Amino acid sequence: MSAAQSKTLLQTRGSERCFEAPITGVQASRDGRTFAALTMDGEVILIPRDGLRMPEDWHVVTAHDGAVSFAQGCGKDSFLSGGEDGRVVETRADGTMMERHSGRGWIDCLASSSTHWACASKKEVHLYAHGTDEPLKVLEHPSALSGLVFDAKGKKLAASHYNGVSMWFVQAKDSNVRSLEWKGSHTGLCIHPGSEALVTSMQENELHGWRLSDGHNMRMSGYPRKIGSMSFTRKGRWLATSGADAAVLWPFFGGGPMGKPPMELARLPGLFVTCVCAHPTDDILAIGFEDGTVLLAEVPKSADEAGADRILPLCNGQRSGGAARGAVNAIAFTPQGGAVIFGTEEGYVGVVDLSAQG
Repeated sequence: MSAAQSKTLLQTRGSERCFEAPITGVQASRDGRTFAALTMDGEVILIPRDGLRMPEDWHVVTAHDGAVSFAQGCGKDSFLSGGEDGRVVETRADGTMMERHSGRGWIDCLASSSTHWACASKKEVHLYAHGTDEPLKVLEHPSALSGLVFDAKGKKLAASHYNGVSMWFVQAKDSNVRSLEWKGSHTGLCIHPGSEALVTSMQENELHGWRLSDGHNMRMSGYPRKIGSMSFTRKGRWLATSGADAAVLWPFFGGGPMGKPPMELARLPGLFVTCVCAHPTDDILAIGFEDGTVLLAEVPKSADEAGADRILPLCNGQRSGGAARGAVNAIAFTPQGGAVIFGTEEGYVGVVDLSAQG
């Protein structure tokens, strides 16, 4: 890959459209046939995979008066949005919508597997089975929730909050919780694809992790800014994060990350990384920056190979004419990896076809 190209992939193999409100989340459907983006105003933008280069035909529906959270639905072509109105709305690829949850507090977090989904409001997590209207469980936590995630098999659900993380078995009849404790404000979380570790971002510009086999604590620090985005690479060898002027990757192999330095990838001097997303089938990382630049970077096999970045630009920070896209705050690949979507704080949504073309 080379960064020195006259045109970016967004220009040659994609399209973009600007909306009136910041983009709060982007997703790809489980069948890979539809992209969706959520605006802060509560609009859901539906983009068919076969029509991603025709932005004038993207379908826009209103789900909320003020939106907060966004996730894949359990179904093959559905999405879940959470709003300031205390509602969770399921939106299908054809634009049909159905209310799935109604409460009194903002829907701060959403997460799903192919069989279950969950929403967090204040100190409560409501766990639902796919296709049901009543929650299986309401899980109480000691403080407000900041993150929610299912493990790769959908058997466990983890929620971050002040002073740590609570982990639950989805199918268990009782509500026994495994508590992973560490004092401080935990602002988000992600889980290793092999369920080997769980990692949270902290208010103090650092990461904290737990080895799930024995609860051993792991601390990863040295960031100049707060970490707002984390993503494990496809086999869990590396944890990629924002928070610096390059993507920071911590090794989760060979005894790491404790005692091992992180690897830095795709540095742009003077620009901070705001979003990272690992490719689902290849060792590639999508990296978004605070000026709207989005790059694809090949992930080296080891830190010894990190000096020769192999980079491909999806888009530059400014559009033709000088308009700034704004900080990239959401990126998602299709599950098959053939296309990617990103959203920015200035309301731009971009989609790019990455599949082989004849």
